[in-house]
Amino acid sequence: MRENINDLLAFIAVAQEQSFTRAAARLGTSQPALSRTIRDLEARLGLRLLTRTTRSVSPTEAGERLLQKVAPHFDEIETELGALSALRDTPSGTVRINCSEYAAEAIIWPKLAKILPDYPDIKLEIFIEHSFTDIAAERFDAGVRLGESLEKDMIAVRIAPDGRLIAVAAPAYFRDHTPPVTPAELTAHRCINLRLATRGDLYAWEFEKDGKPLRVKVDGQVVFNTIRPMIEAALQGFGIAFVPEGAVQDHLKSGALIQVLDDWCQPFSGFHLYYPSRRQQSPAFEIVVNALRYRGPVRA
Repeated sequence: MRENINDLLAFIAVAQEQSFTRAAARLGTSQPALSRTIRDLEARLGLRLLTRTTRSVSPTEAGERLLQKVAPHFDEIETELGALSALRDTPSGTVRINCSEYAAEAIIWPKLAKILPDYPDIKLEIFIEHSFTDIAAERFDAGVRLGESLEKDMIAVRIAPDGRLIAVAAPAYFRDHTPPVTPAELTAHRCINLRLATRGDLYAWEFEKDGKPLRVKVDGQVVFNTIRPMIEAALQGFGIAFVPEGAVQDHLKSGALIQVLDDWCQPFSGFHLYYPSRRQQSPAFEIVVNALRYRGPVRA
């Protein structure tokens, strides 16, 4: 019976990760050993559970049914075991958070780094991703999104004030290019683009003035899919970048970057930590949430 349970856990890991390599790393085993485990499980059941190609692994119809029926029960067991830590004097357990690189660097890690030394039995896993991940399906305890992107069936806790995306460039760039006065003039400039992980296309810069929204598709020499290299490229004079205001405050103060189109850059709802409403909170999770909770004024 115990062997069957371990084999099922191995199957669930491979089916969820859709990769033997990632599943082996998650389980702390070797890829060949994991492959043998899955083959033995399929042989005992007399069913093929996974479709394997050179590039991907996906559940068969039987595998998908097994995954949907069995995985939630293991999740419930893990949740209940985690809740037992409430009986201990010291909160413990692992808290897994899915968020963007900027949220991790600017908000999550600075806040949690302050309290983790006081709770040595709490383990923190921060997973950097830029797509809208199903945190329940991917076994995360919580995720981070802007308030306007939250799903209705989630509990949301504000962890940052409202923010803005602003247009910035280095002084060297503006020595050769006239600063734009309206967003429409950006089409004549070299801009540093952001490729969205969720859709694969380039982000159209969003502006608003006097209640009228405006989206502008810009062009330039370089494209990135995270914020930090966009800022570095702007500092090196490669063009205008549209980035979170909080990420470039120091550069604006030092004069390394210059902001343009300020009156067109309106605030948006800040970052929120979110998690399923049905989730039973462990003491470790409550400590993390309370540490991240934003308690200042909403406006940035």
